[in-house]
Amino acid sequence: MREEIFLSHQDVPRPRAEVFAFFSDPANLEKLTPPWLSFRILTPEPLPRGEGALFEYQLRVHGLSLRWRTLIESWQEGERFTDRQVMGPYALWHHTHTFEDLPSGGTRITDRVRYRAPFGILGRLVTELFLRRDVEGIFDYRKRAIGNLFN
Repeated sequence: MREEIFLSHQDVPRPRAEVFAFFSDPANLEKLTPPWLSFRILTPEPLPRGEGALFEYQLRVHGLSLRWRTLIESWQEGERFTDRQVMGPYALWHHTHTFEDLPSGGTRITDRVRYRAPFGILGRLVTELFLRRDVEGIFDYRKRAIGNLFN
């Protein structure tokens, strides 16, 4: 089964250190997640940070309540980090967050997500009918939320 790649760039007028600090705080994930997913973090506080941190979440997708566990697989302070699903609705979810300085003093945020639905050919159909549109909708919401927070 082929994996999908989603790529998004967004420029914000804030310094990279500030933007990275916001994104590296797992508690802020709820601020970037659409309300229709009923997303909540189940991992008890204080929330871990950095490489090796594990998080558990609960969310609703098309009416189904799901648990999702992710691992911060790699971490380069101030520059990038990658989270990977270790349990959840995808056969593959690998999300790299990258932060780059802009000449203006702002920051370019890049999200690169590799994902794949489970269930082989049935998963391909699910991707075509729902999943690709769902991922795009989640990141459209995220872009608007980031714009409101950083502009």
